[in-house]
Amino acid sequence: MPPPEVPPVRNPYDELAALADPPHDGLRTARDRSEGEPSDDEEPWSPPNHRRGSRRRNRATGLPTVFKCAVWLLTATCLVTLADRWAALYAEHKASQKLKDQLDLAAAPEVSIGGFPFLTQLAAQRLDSVSVTVPDVAARRVTLTRITATARDVRIDGDGPTSIRGALVRQLRGRVQLSFADMNRELGASQVSFSSNGADRVLARGALPVAGHDLRVRADAHIRREGDRGIALSVDGMRLDIGHLATYRPGTRASEGLHLTPASARRLTRESEKIRAFLSVPAIVHRLGVPDSLVQAALRDDDKLHRLTGAPRFVHDLMSLNLVDVALAHPGLLKRVGLDPSLLTALTRLTRPEIADRFSFSFQLPKPRSGDVRLLDVAVEKDGIRADVTGTGLLVGH
Repeated sequence: MPPPEVPPVRNPYDELAALADPPHDGLRTARDRSEGEPSDDEEPWSPPNHRRGSRRRNRATGLPTVFKCAVWLLTATCLVTLADRWAALYAEHKASQKLKDQLDLAAAPEVSIGGFPFLTQLAAQRLDSVSVTVPDVAARRVTLTRITATARDVRIDGDGPTSIRGALVRQLRGRVQLSFADMNRELGASQVSFSSNGADRVLARGALPVAGHDLRVRADAHIRREGDRGIALSVDGMRLDIGHLATYRPGTRASEGLHLTPASARRLTRESEKIRAFLSVPAIVHRLGVPDSLVQAALRDDDKLHRLTGAPRFVHDLMSLNLVDVALAHPGLLKRVGLDPSLLTALTRLTRPEIADRFSFSFQLPKPRSGDVRLLDVAVEKDGIRADVTGTGLLVGH
């Protein structure tokens, strides 16, 4: 029987040598890599592409140039715009001063030149539009609240903003406004207020002192045109209320004079003593148109008096009776009704034109030295009176 095999004894120094010097199995050693030998996992070497990098550098170096150009362009645009606006403001100021001097205005008007750019319009000697606003223009008894106008197709005479000598306005549209607030201050003297009463009518209400009495006044005025450039406010109807007793309308027509109010007439018919005093005056009976026989019977019998004076027709006739002439001849009748005789005397001395003059006014648009200006329309609005104006061929500043 053969002896068993004895395994070889491992030398520990051989194992350490194997660890220090591993076998070559296709892997690159650190030395091989350091010597530049290519590995199977790496791509083969190729020359660098310099064209791609140059594109990136050109694009990067081009950005500052584009930005600088944009900044310079923006700066130049701002400077040109500022110069254009300065020239426009200077021209507006010069035009405002010329209008102030030429029209003899208390304050310089506001002038605004439309269109952009202004310098190109100036070079062409033609402005697209010019707007003018003039506040507080004196017009005889009243002050016009505002005058606004827009001129189009304006041909200028001058070589630059500082040498504009004048202008020719081919077409003009404007508006004149008169506020009721100004009318209240200048015509009403804080006692009368004006308001709209229709498309062409104005209502004036307030107080009017007469013979120590403050009478309520109501005037109906009509706005009308006077020619092509004039506007006038004329009073058509006027009434002065003496408390709740009577109404006085100046004039000689049947509806004018001194008349009892409906409440005062009805109260008079219910007071036997006062109505008898009225019926005792033959002139009153004659004007009432009541037969003398009925009047005499009514004066003797209270029932017949009540039947006569209680009829609606009698109250109507009593209100239609003008008491001016009768009261002047029989002043005691006024005292019976409650009226002051001195008040009636003062009222009769007030003529219709004298009272109407307190509320009337008129004004004319200025006549230009050349061209034509005329009114298109006049209307009464909520806050005042408006007049539309048109003009052609106007010379300014010459």
